[in-house]
Order: sequence, then structure tokens, then C-alpha cells
Amino acid sequence: MRRTRSTYAVAAMAAGLTLSLTLAACSSTDDTATGTTPSASSSMEMGSGHDGMDSVEPVSTGDPFADARTAAAHMPETGLTLATGLAAATDTAGEVDSDAATLRAGLTALLQEHVYLTGIGVATAYTAGADSAEFMAAKAALDGNTDDLADAVGSLAGEEQGAAFHDLWDEHIGYFVDYAVAVKSGDQAAADAAQASLAGYTTQAGAFFEQISAGNLPADAVAEALTMHVTTLTAAIDALAAGEPTASDTLKAAADHVGMDAATIATGLAAGAGLSGDAMDDASTLRSTLTALLQEHVYLASYAVFTAYTAEGGVDSPAFTAAAATLDANSVALSDAVTSLAGEENGAAFLDLWREHIGFFVDYAVADATGDEDGRQQALADLDGYRPEAGAFFEKVSNGELPADDVAAGLGMHVSTLAGAIDSLAAALVP
Repeated sequence: MRRTRSTYAVAAMAAGLTLSLTLAACSSTDDTATGTTPSASSSMEMGSGHDGMDSVEPVSTGDPFADARTAAAHMPETGLTLATGLAAATDTAGEVDSDAATLRAGLTALLQEHVYLTGIGVATAYTAGADSAEFMAAKAALDGNTDDLADAVGSLAGEEQGAAFHDLWDEHIGYFVDYAVAVKSGDQAAADAAQASLAGYTTQAGAFFEQISAGNLPADAVAEALTMHVTTLTAAIDALAAGEPTASDTLKAAADHVGMDAATIATGLAAGAGLSGDAMDDASTLRSTLTALLQEHVYLASYAVFTAYTAEGGVDSPAFTAAAATLDANSVALSDAVTSLAGEENGAAFLDLWREHIGFFVDYAVADATGDEDGRQQALADLDGYRPEAGAFFEKVSNGELPADDVAAGLGMHVSTLAGAIDSLAAALVP
């Protein structure tokens, strides 16, 4: 029989590590451009599963950051799939898959990823050291996000402008690193200097986006938005440096803000490039909302797992309790999105189902950390059972627009890659 859990127990050690995003039509779809790990995405092992479906086995490279990027890379596509079916079922106005909608969803994902990867990288540096292999792996993941953003800009404005953006964006990340080092060491002068450099960056970036958008993104408006990005992300770094238990909430606030920036920037860039569709129509908004919430699930889960393995007291620590609560708030937000389209009863049913699947990943993470192979296999079997249940749910609420078998098959990649990322995370952090 399936086990049930309280809100925080379900969130507990949650599912996986970090992230990555594919920019879909806005950038190249090959593995190098999207940051997808080819071995993880192409070598998922299959066996006999529930209801005639193939079961899945974890795929891991041993690098928790690379594996987590692979695990999260399917989230934009999942968001598109769900948005397409739900929009059709509810006659949502607009186009889910227009070029402008694709641009907005891609920028939403990549900018949100930038915030979470920066936060997780800083937390890794504070925990393992700035010279550690773990931090180098975290920084490599962040560099991959920068590459993807530059590819997106280059696809709209040309290779030269993409390279210019890469240099500008990478420079501002360096200022955040300088700030993180300064606040952790108590060097206020260096922290102030980093803040000044970040302020100068917002002005440069504003001028850059005004140029490449043919004036559709006024420099002052972009600079103002990026100033809020700097303010919220430095606040998150402050919280991490101080060891505040609620740092996950501060990091989430920084990530929430860039979703608004993505909508603004996508609208201006789409107008400047003459892209089809409306980045702000209801269908586009639905797609970007689901993309952000699904990706955030992975990000916040990663932070919860990281905290469970690194905070003093582990799962009993105040930091972990707070991180688990932040993760569960994301689950509630996802259920609210379902409720808005399919009614309160279906929203509540989704929340129960979603929390249950997180619980099975909890079981997997605990078994992984303790060397309990029987528990590990049971958790995989439970996750296999979740897939057809979720498929049937989405087929029902979409009036058949989302076939159950297709949803269940897609969730196979979710289970395989996320379990593989947990394997790598346990190997890296559990003595």
C-alpha cells in the first residue's frame, strides 16, 4: 500500500539537485547548446513496468550538477506539453507555441535558472570551499546557463551580439562572486565595490538591450529591472552568508522577480525581431507560468536535498525545515494553477498526487544515503506506479487533449534522470 505523508514530510528530502533549461526554438536544439548530457538523455535503461509500460532505471554520470541539469532539462518541454493540452481543453486565448511565446518561456527558464544556479553555487562555495571540486562543478553548471542565454541572444541578434552579451553577462556574475566572497569574509569595502560594479553593469546592459531590440526595450527600463535583480540576489547571498534558515525563501524571491523581467524582455525582443505571436497573451502566459513552476520544483528540491546533506542536524535542522516549506509552497502554487483551469476538486487531487510523487523521491534519497538497496528499488517501483496515475489524471482534466500514455511515458525520463542526479548527489555529499 502506498504511504501518505504530511506536507513537510512529503517535501522532506525531495527530488533532486539542480537544473538546466532548453531554450527550445530560441536556441540550438543539439546537446551542446542546451547543456543536456547526451549519455543521460540517450541511455535510459528500461525494463518491465506497470500496466505494460517500460519501467525506468536511474542514469548517472557521477557529477551531481551535470546530472541535475539533465534531470531538469525536460521541464520546459513538459510545461509546453501540459500548456498545449490544458489550453486546448479550456479554450485559452492566444497561441501556446508562437515564436514570441517560445521566446518568453525560454527566457523565463534561463533567467530563473541563473538565479538558482548562482544561489546554489554560492551555498556550495560556503559549504565546500571556493577551491573545491564541488564548487568547480557548480560553476560549470552556471557557465552552461550563460552559454545558453548567449545562444538565445545570438539567435535573434546575430553571433557578434551573442558574444557581446556573453561577455557582459559573465562579467556581472563575477561581480556577484566578488560580493559573495566579501560578505562572507566581512570585508565591507569589497562588498561596496562589488555593488558599485553591479550598478555599472545594469546601465551597460540597459544600453545593450535597447540597441538589439531596435529601441523596443528602453535602456532606463531595463536598467531599472536589472537593479531589482541585483538587489534581490545580493539579499539572497546575504542570507546564505549569514546562515539564515529562511535563505531558501529569499532566493525564491530573487527567482520570482526575473520571471517578470523575462516577460518584459521577451516582449521587446519579439517586437524588435518581428517574431510571430504575442508574448503576453493568455496561452503564452500559461506556458511560461507552468515552465517556471515546474523548473522551480527542481530548483527548490535541489536546495532542500543540499541542505539536508550539509546543514548541522540534517533533516532536523531549521534550515532544512524552512527549505522543505519553501518547496511545498511551490507544490501548492502548481495546484493553484491546475485549480484555475480545472476547478478546486481537480486542483486538490493534483496536490495530493504531486506530494505523493515527491514522497517517493524522498524514499529514494533516504535509501540512497543509507545504502538500502531494497528501499531504493521499492521507491523506483512506487515512482513507476505514479506515472500511469498522473497520466490518467491529466487525460481526465484535459478532456483527452493529453493522452495518459504520452504523459506517463514522458514522466519516465523525469524518474530516470532525477533518480540519477540523486545518486550522484548522495555520492558527493554523504560520507
